[in-house]
Amino acid sequence: MKKIHRYFAVVLFSAGILWAGKSLAQSPFDGAWRTDSSKYKPETKPMVVYIAQGWYHCESCVPSYAVKADGTDQPVSDQAVDTLSVKEVDAKSVAIAGKKDGKAVYEMTVTVSADGKTLNVKGLSHPPNSGEAINFTSTSKRVGKLPSGVHATSGQWQEVKSGASENGLMTTYKTKGDELTLTRPTGETYTANFDGKEYPVKGSYAYDTVSLKRLGDRSFEETDKLKGNVIEIDTWTVSSDGKTLTVVAVEKPSDRKSTDVMTKAPEKK
Repeated sequence: MKKIHRYFAVVLFSAGILWAGKSLAQSPFDGAWRTDSSKYKPETKPMVVYIAQGWYHCESCVPSYAVKADGTDQPVSDQAVDTLSVKEVDAKSVAIAGKKDGKAVYEMTVTVSADGKTLNVKGLSHPPNSGEAINFTSTSKRVGKLPSGVHATSGQWQEVKSGASENGLMTTYKTKGDELTLTRPTGETYTANFDGKEYPVKGSYAYDTVSLKRLGDRSFEETDKLKGNVIEIDTWTVSSDGKTLTVVAVEKPSDRKSTDVMTKAPEKK
């Protein structure tokens, strides 16, 4: 699911836009949308992580990093969090937690199956503008064999599916002329114009500015940045019947690509 890590972090979503001059009733993006986890298509390139000699390494992260796996907060650079703690729970499980400015961003347990072929993640993420955490899950399959001399959760993993609690699945869009406002139950929000300029984002650890570029009557491109660096480029498209909203998300600079499909919630009468 979009921006869930970026190897295991928080679930986030994005926005839509309206052509200038159209009425609100004509906007294909207006309304409440719910992400359908069953239609999620993850990146096929595997994630590469391992724990060896007391250190946790994330080789597929951009930039890659290594921290001591001793359960203490270790500094990391150019990530959505600024400290990470990793602790081996047992021979098949690892506990990982990330913080930003000393505040908990997420914590999760990573567990490998008895046959060593499946990796299951279960955790909580804590949006900065909400007191209600998001439950998230992820399942991956092993690619290749487990290297020798490493923890059982190590190796190359290809994500198969992911999910989140209801507060991590809903997004509401509202347009006013050429202006779009996004809101989510997590407290994430922004208001941006469809002019390619950068606008501030509130309530997210993953990105702090957004810019929008029109691609067509039912499609647009969104660029997300964090601390001035492009971290994701998304293409949003509403179906011709107006019932589904598809986003193809490309992480930068890794070019990892995933696809989410959202369905429009019925209007309340």
